Amino acid sequence: MRPLVRALALSRVLELVKNPGKRCCSGVSGKEVRVRFAPSPTGFLHLGGLRTALYNYLFAKKHGGTFILRLEDTDRSRLVPGAAESIEDMLEWAGIPPDESPRQGGSCGPYEQSKRLDLYQNAAQTLLESGMAYRCFCTPQRLELLKKDALRNRQTPRYDNRCRHLTTKQVQEKLSSGSPYVIRFSLQEGTQPFRDLVYGWTQHDVASVEGDPVIIKGDGFPTYHMANVVDDHNMGVSHVLRGAEWLISTSKHLQLYKAFNWQPPSYAHLPLLLNKDGSKLSKRQGDIFIQHYAQCGYLADALLDLITNCGSGFPENQMGRTLDILIEQYEVEKTSTHFALLDLDKLNDFNRIHLTKSIENPKTRIKLITQLQALLKETYRDLELDQTYIERILLLRKGHLCRLTDLISPEYSYLWIRPSVPKEDLQRLSHKATEIGVLAVRLLQDHYNDFTLEELNEKLRSHLQRLEGTKYSAAMKLLRMTLSGQQHGPSVAEMILSLGTTESVVRIQSALINGL
Repeated sequence: MRPLVRALALSRVLELVKNPGKRCCSGVSGKEVRVRFAPSPTGFLHLGGLRTALYNYLFAKKHGGTFILRLEDTDRSRLVPGAAESIEDMLEWAGIPPDESPRQGGSCGPYEQSKRLDLYQNAAQTLLESGMAYRCFCTPQRLELLKKDALRNRQTPRYDNRCRHLTTKQVQEKLSSGSPYVIRFSLQEGTQPFRDLVYGWTQHDVASVEGDPVIIKGDGFPTYHMANVVDDHNMGVSHVLRGAEWLISTSKHLQLYKAFNWQPPSYAHLPLLLNKDGSKLSKRQGDIFIQHYAQCGYLADALLDLITNCGSGFPENQMGRTLDILIEQYEVEKTSTHFALLDLDKLNDFNRIHLTKSIENPKTRIKLITQLQALLKETYRDLELDQTYIERILLLRKGHLCRLTDLISPEYSYLWIRPSVPKEDLQRLSHKATEIGVLAVRLLQDHYNDFTLEELNEKLRSHLQRLEGTKYSAAMKLLRMTLSGQQHGPSVAEMILSLGTTESVVRIQSALINGL
């Protein structure tokens, strides 16, 4: 994580972490609200993951609860180096830091599943002893044959539960011979309806369409079905807000809760976040990772505003909502079951709104000044600029800037370094370049400190229109080229106000009076 991004993350944490006191909410009456975001560090945090984390955070803070980050890192073959740390970095950058996590610690740790294997083994042993689980010795070759046979007959592949019926003697013989095994959970026939906070009452007879699921793999690590139930129970999770792809599996998880004689949490399944054309967000797109947006200079508030604007759970969709407003407005029961279509083309508009608000707010403006100074030092090594100058630039450009990083683009380089403009280019724009320069300098030296942007525009127009033999538009092009080295950009009046009287006069005199 780059130093600037980490600094932004820290400032967001200090500004936005709030805990307004514990209250009860729907779903689990009288119980402390504890929610968790449980990504797998097999990749970096992306937009879909950020939305799930955000909705959990909003729900927790809305009800004075606790937001937990738990890393489901039991699939050891797919772990990506650095992903675990980056996930927490990005949550902090986004202003939704966990209250309990691998980094923060907490009373229910450790918060990495790979460090909780004893819990899963003990839980599996409990199920074995109660007869709700069994050891399965089927080889990968046999399972593959079952799969091929089902596909050949146009059926959904499923395990045939063969090892559920082994006798105690047969199990002992296989154990004595060292046969490898997994542990499977015995699904019960029938349905157990449950009320999802988003989808309402639902039920799935999983035993009629699936074979008994593996809960402990051959390497001793748990599967998701086992680990998430054990961890949610042991961490006191009251509400599970997760993607709708887990809705069908919930009946399976409820059977596990019943087998353990544990009280299950309330569930809320969030509709999938899709591209605006209805296609799935793909890691191959490259630009769905949160670190990409942080490094490109987007504001966290803009990203959070966008991904909630395209979904539901709020009274209405409106641009410009901050995290505090999102917390206040969020109601999980108002979440629609329709897919959320994300239009990333609108991100620049969202960012412009939030950047303008940040510039207008004196407290956040100070942070922007500091951030811009850091960006400028990275781009222009020896540049030294005072805060007053940078603040003036931000105030003049608010509403026009999409990102703070725009100010270090070539388009705005004239603000930080003097342009070098060939004499031929200036002479080609007007044969009265010297006269234009003299008029502009006289105007600035006599009246500049008394002018607003509108007044300076009017004074430039009235003075330069008096010149005979040259058009006002040509004079403006000449001054713009002199001040910035560019033919397009902000108005000449704004350039002058940005650069200041002294610097503007120096540039005009050097190029149009002394240089020609």
